[in-house]
Amino acid sequence: MTTFPSFRPILLALAVALLCGCSQAYFWAVNAGVPETRAEAVAYAPDRDLRLDVYRTREPTSSPVVVFFYGGSWQSGRRQDYRFVGAALASNGIVAIIPDYRKSPQHPFPAFMQDAAAAIAWSRANAARYGGDPERIFVMGHSAGGQIVALLATDARYLRAVGMMPRDLAGVVGLAGPYDFLPITDPKIKTVFGPEKDWPLSQPINFVDGDEPPFLLMHGADDQKVWPMNSEHLAAKLRARHEAVTLEIVPGIGHIGLINGFVSRRFSPALDDSLRWINAIAHRSDH
Repeated sequence: MTTFPSFRPILLALAVALLCGCSQAYFWAVNAGVPETRAEAVAYAPDRDLRLDVYRTREPTSSPVVVFFYGGSWQSGRRQDYRFVGAALASNGIVAIIPDYRKSPQHPFPAFMQDAAAAIAWSRANAARYGGDPERIFVMGHSAGGQIVALLATDARYLRAVGMMPRDLAGVVGLAGPYDFLPITDPKIKTVFGPEKDWPLSQPINFVDGDEPPFLLMHGADDQKVWPMNSEHLAAKLRARHEAVTLEIVPGIGHIGLINGFVSRRFSPALDDSLRWINAIAHRSDH
């Protein structure tokens, strides 16, 4: 399996970026060697001025598709910063799609959920144009993006609004996501989710009812930004409903360390384990 870019040139830069807390330096480091022209930018919701990046595989085959939603506390982030994720997936035979979405405080919940559903619908309708299989659409998210994909797959109202249902998804990969995070105490996050009476609507764990696609939930055991119990609680709820779920709590890994596995497997098993799980499901659907 291929990781992208190579490990050695960025190790020191990553360490410096993380120590100084500089997101700009961090994204420069993880994207070292990934050309900005690697992806094709497409407008998926022109009325909202929203675009997504498509990363093709090397061979134009009917490949599995992963739609990846980045984190940023539902308040920040941009698709171009996650070239390292799109390139790593595409280099391993997955058509990768990374959408932007509206963010708080200008666009609080559920605006980003509506955008996410629109991006999934676009991906399904257009996957074949880019060598992807529209019947094998997976969703993946890190941190806040994990909450987005989990809620898409549990609260059917968002996909229903675009003519789909959760079971239309081939699977869900949640990386260090918050799924059971009440009460909300951070004032900025309160702004994201509005009045307290509406907070339960943001919790994926509240909507597990037995119609979900398979889940892979990965979390760093040392994550102090989003506690691992989020993944543990959601996995338990899915199991109670007899849903397929794989839970991985990775020892010695923190919140950012998990996603760094898409840079090199030396940081975490996130890419390798995601690929193994996705390909196992995709292979089953071939028979």
